[in-house]
Amino acid sequence: MTGPTLGRYFFRRYAVITAWNFIGVAALVYIVTFTEITGRAGDLEGFTTSWALGLAALQLPIIMQQAVPFIGLVAAIATLISLNRKYELVIARAAGISAWQFLTPIAFGAFVFGLLTVLVLNPIAARAFASAQMLEATVRGADTSNNAKERWIKQRTDQGETIIGADAALAGGTELVRPVFFIIGDDRIAERLDAASAFLRDGYWELVDVVRRQGGNAPEKIATARVPTNLKPEFVGQELTDPDAVSIFALPGMIETAHSFGLRANAFAMQLHSLITLPPLLVAMTLIAATVSMRFTRMGQSATVILGGVVAGFLLYVSSVLVRAFGDAGFVPPPIAAWTPVMVAMFFGVTFLLFREDG
Repeated sequence: MTGPTLGRYFFRRYAVITAWNFIGVAALVYIVTFTEITGRAGDLEGFTTSWALGLAALQLPIIMQQAVPFIGLVAAIATLISLNRKYELVIARAAGISAWQFLTPIAFGAFVFGLLTVLVLNPIAARAFASAQMLEATVRGADTSNNAKERWIKQRTDQGETIIGADAALAGGTELVRPVFFIIGDDRIAERLDAASAFLRDGYWELVDVVRRQGGNAPEKIATARVPTNLKPEFVGQELTDPDAVSIFALPGMIETAHSFGLRANAFAMQLHSLITLPPLLVAMTLIAATVSMRFTRMGQSATVILGGVVAGFLLYVSSVLVRAFGDAGFVPPPIAAWTPVMVAMFFGVTFLLFREDG
């Protein structure tokens, strides 16, 4: 192992570079998000600049959480290149320190970065994501220009069937964001209700800021409406809650609740295991960065090789997302879907470094 002083130095260099990369990417993401929100919602009646700035700030943590693997990869590459250009890796090698020894504090830094993301950034992102959905609903209201809901449930009562879709379910399934209700009668849609929000009360849904459509009649705006229901909040939360709006500390409870209702919780289980594997994923990203960044500069280290490392990291991320889709759909068990790309990348990085460093 490297000495404690040298190990702390390498760790500190990685931490500083990672922090600056994180701040830079966050500033860029915030500007782009604010511009996108302004272009998308600028013509709404309740739009204000302060509302757009607040919504962009609330959406920032969830986007940064998704960008963490790329930030970790770029930070590892930048750290190793910086150490190389200042001949610090050359001196370390001349002192008898192997690549594995000076990579250990950098890999440990990547692991800590992943832990901070999971334990600190993720709860903040989940809460902010839920708040962003509610804030957007306050301005959009029952806007029916975009009704591409991702999640739907069906309820059956004595009054008939109702199909319910929503942008999100909050407060344990008792509150829906921008829901749409299709009330079925005589095997056809008898009534459609678009609302800014809906609240699950004792035996009925209370819809707020509603646009009602019946048959061929013109849309009618009403303040509130009621729809009978026999659904339980736990079931609604399971079916309509976006896993991104649930923190890692609440995910085990959501999974247990789903199993108690006899439901599959693949999406929540996949989210949980993806968060658990994030620290090892960043370590794998560090190993990939090492394969393209540790060669001495005068020996031909080129932008092409570095670009190859970035592409390899990107392919790892894409494969993780692809395998996650199979896990969400239930084709692959979530633990296997989450851990397989990480382990493959880890073995690839270790094998390549063994071949280069140890022959």
